[in-house]
Amino acid sequence: MKDISRHPCFNAEAKHKYARVHLPVAPKCNIQCNYCNRKYDCCNESRPGVTSTILTPLQSVHYMKALSEKIPNISVVGIAGPGDPFANPEETLLTMRLARQEFPDLIFCLSSNGLDLAPYIDEITEIGVSHVTITVNSLTPETLAEIYRWVRYKRIVYRKMEGGRILLEQQLLCIQKLKEKGITVKINTVVCPGINENEIEAIAKKMAELGADTMNCIPVYPVENTEFESLPEPSKERMREIKSSIAKYIKPMTHCARCRADAAGLLGHDDLEAMTMIGQFSTLVMNRGEGRVRVAVASNEGLLVNLHLGEARRVYIFEQSKNGYHFVEIRQTPPEGNGMERWKELAEKTLADCQAILVAGIGQTPMKVMQANGIKVIQMGGLIDTGLDAVYLNLPVKTLCRSEYTKCGDSCRGTGSGCG
Repeated sequence: MKDISRHPCFNAEAKHKYARVHLPVAPKCNIQCNYCNRKYDCCNESRPGVTSTILTPLQSVHYMKALSEKIPNISVVGIAGPGDPFANPEETLLTMRLARQEFPDLIFCLSSNGLDLAPYIDEITEIGVSHVTITVNSLTPETLAEIYRWVRYKRIVYRKMEGGRILLEQQLLCIQKLKEKGITVKINTVVCPGINENEIEAIAKKMAELGADTMNCIPVYPVENTEFESLPEPSKERMREIKSSIAKYIKPMTHCARCRADAAGLLGHDDLEAMTMIGQFSTLVMNRGEGRVRVAVASNEGLLVNLHLGEARRVYIFEQSKNGYHFVEIRQTPPEGNGMERWKELAEKTLADCQAILVAGIGQTPMKVMQANGIKVIQMGGLIDTGLDAVYLNLPVKTLCRSEYTKCGDSCRGTGSGCG
């Protein structure tokens, strides 16, 4: 198991000393639980699936910076919805990458139902996610059919036992793969009286066999306008019995606070001012480039600025360092043919941490989208370092050799609305 000395959710002794923050960047969900009503604007409920707002990846990092000044003892940053992180994989992964860059010493964790997690396990491992929670509510498709209204997997909606079978299959696969990567795994199980309460011990035994590290049994919370709104919440005595029974197989978690998707502060004692702060950041239009330190380049080989933005299948990312300019990575650009959406995705996601882009040419439409998102566009030809000097050293653009590109190829209409 990874070090949990600073993780309040995995270590009861840490909850009085270390704070955590959940970033609500994942609004979409891929399953419908019969006990869940995801309210985005409720400030009076403390339970999973509730948040006061949704943040973009860039907004969430700006929020984190401000929050860390107010709550200096934050040790954990996580994503727990309000939907599922991997029904929103682009937003989730970009948020984690941006947050890792700004807060390399924090613990990174995710909470998921596991349905769509498997394809991203290598990537979250590379980012440095060390703790993952998977919600497993039964080991039988029959019971799962009672708990979930539907499951959407690979763009197909499944219902009843077929949905339960697919969900369980993916959950078991993910737990095995996560443990192979050395990631600490916590199992959440929602105890639903008369439905799965007699299966909890069997779940604990199976999870222990798969190598899960701890298990959190959560009493169902009756919520209005859900299938289970009339289901009684299990008694404290019944929950003590269940936790005692699973202790034979796996370490039970005993201090769960049923956290919101935008929780911030000590476990069980959320910081009320953080709710006001997060609302302020959700209304910000991140269009001035503050806090962005990187530069994207449309280049064939990573040495020269020599591609029109429309023909660039990838961009090279650079940043300034103490020893000059540092190449960071190559990023794929969105596919052609989506018109305005292509440029919005490029600006808002691919280049979310970039203050500028160097191109040999650009159409009017992508130019407007880049500028609206605070990304400075420099049209030029020649060495990349020359363009980087213009960005980081504020050299006048007139010293650069601007290309006369107007189109990105013979088949291009030259409108900048997205190549067909």
